[in-house]
Amino acid sequence: MFIVLIMPVLHISGWYDDEQVGTPLNFIGMTTKGATPEIRRSQKLLMGPWPHAINSTGKLGEVDFGPTAVIDLNGYWLRWFDYWLKGVDNGVMREPSARVFVMGENRWVDESEWPIARTQWVKYYLHSRGRANSLFGDGALSTVLPEGESVDSYTNDPSRPVPFITEPSFAQIGSTDDYRAVERRDDVLVYTSAPLAEDVQICGPIKAHLFAGSSARDTDFMMRLLDVWPNGYAQRLTDGMVRARFREGMERQTLIEPGRVYEYSIDLWNTCQTFKQGHAIRVEVASTAFPKYDRNPNTGEPLGMSKRLEVAQQKVYHDRERASYVLLPIVPRRP
Repeated sequence: MFIVLIMPVLHISGWYDDEQVGTPLNFIGMTTKGATPEIRRSQKLLMGPWPHAINSTGKLGEVDFGPTAVIDLNGYWLRWFDYWLKGVDNGVMREPSARVFVMGENRWVDESEWPIARTQWVKYYLHSRGRANSLFGDGALSTVLPEGESVDSYTNDPSRPVPFITEPSFAQIGSTDDYRAVERRDDVLVYTSAPLAEDVQICGPIKAHLFAGSSARDTDFMMRLLDVWPNGYAQRLTDGMVRARFREGMERQTLIEPGRVYEYSIDLWNTCQTFKQGHAIRVEVASTAFPKYDRNPNTGEPLGMSKRLEVAQQKVYHDRERASYVLLPIVPRRP
């Protein structure tokens, strides 16, 4: 006699949940690597425009996600448990596997998988003439492969870290915050696309590849994705970081050689945002985001053991051989 084991899971999170990185990954793992077809088919994903307190509000900061942002989550759970615990044929498992909220448009969409199968993975390259420092620099972002371009440089002083906007309570780390004030600093590189001629939906995992060097033996690099509104509002969507000593993974630590250029892979987690016509896509690069991430003292000493801070000179490259970019999941509308 054979026993078929089924492990149904309802994966729920929000685009501004501090832990949203794990929810889509768990869904991907269960739907692609589940031990049986039954397990792979018994997964559902629900992603709303929510903070860590899921389904608690339809407004974050200055951004209102509209009247459908808060749902009858109890009813959603009830249908799930009625099916799996009581055997009620309510049709829940005949519905698409993924239900996600598209911010910017403020609407729910149903998809059969995650990441969305029709996604077009587009590289947006960093560009400048060597002065991408601050909101007032010459940094640009486009799909055009860079040619010979000047390197961008900035000073990373851990005693003056770039702030990460968050409430002092730490009940919610990061929201729809406006980063224009932070972008006035010269130790923040800012790369902005031209205003969009039409709506662009970016929905899925965000990855970046950064070619960078440092005068330090260990340092950090942060990247952030933002939606720039026509009035200048720079809405944070998602961000991520890499510590140089862990660039090859968390299993082993390897310090870097000062002055040498390395390629860093940075996970910016996920988002689902329609950048409206007239808006712009922006990417920031910095080396601190405090207090979300601890400051790297730049000394290369064992973590937590350094009693001093060192100033590091950072360089970001974006030429044909070292083309830094962010890989964006562009989702075309269904025909």
